Amino acid sequence: MEIKEIVVISGKGGTGKTTVTSSLIPYFQNVVIGDCDVDAPNLQILFNPQNTIKEDFFGMKKALLNKELCIQCGKCYELCKFDAIENIKKCESCGLCEYICPVGAIKMSDNKAGEIFESDTKYGKIIHACLFPGEENSGKLVAEVRKKAKKTAKEKNIEYIILDGAPGVACNVISSLTGVKKAVVVTEPTLSGLHDLERVLNLIERFRIKPYFIINKFDLSKEISDKIEEFLNKKGFEISVKIPFDKKIVKAVIKKSIPSVEEKEFFEQIGFKKLTEELMK
Repeated sequence: MEIKEIVVISGKGGTGKTTVTSSLIPYFQNVVIGDCDVDAPNLQILFNPQNTIKEDFFGMKKALLNKELCIQCGKCYELCKFDAIENIKKCESCGLCEYICPVGAIKMSDNKAGEIFESDTKYGKIIHACLFPGEENSGKLVAEVRKKAKKTAKEKNIEYIILDGAPGVACNVISSLTGVKKAVVVTEPTLSGLHDLERVLNLIERFRIKPYFIINKFDLSKEISDKIEEFLNKKGFEISVKIPFDKKIVKAVIKKSIPSVEEKEFFEQIGFKKLTEELMK
């Protein structure tokens, strides 16, 4: 059985991407969930995760100085371009200090940069992770989340993996998209929403991924919503779902409930069930 990965992304933060992801998941009966927004994960909040297993994530190695061996020759201080000898947080793991130290007082050591979690939910396993503030390698951590999600899906014979991608177009988004066949793109009727939609569409086209578009809170600016639709039509795409602004959705999220479960009829009326059927093909 081929495992099918579907990713939900947006060109910018705050469009309602995670709300959309959580609302799609109940329509899938057999699913593994992956939260690839590792810099600011929050999908798991709506799914009340249980029986959580934690695993450490190690990013780039950091220089570790053995003060007992150090002869204070100053070579590392002079040659480090990142001023990391004074402030280890600036270390970029280039390894130059280890290479030039005449007495071997510096070693590149593992650096715990985050944590990966595997939890049970009502809808299946959720794999989520958190990168510590100031740490790098978010793309690598996203790859680890996806790797674990695929392993879980294979072991449990589950056909679909739903990924909540990171906002923007940076390396963590690229890591979310690699090898995926279908992507749901969430945008909003603002000028920044339109601009960032153009950027994320360019990225999707490079990966040859089939996109499905959702305008969230479309009725807050009919003018810009029309511009978004016009832009996509010129590119040969259509809007799959238009979500109106509704306080019921806000209230559901505040209660830590899944909006499409709380307001099932509302979400079916705007086309979520039809969209899910398309994604399953």
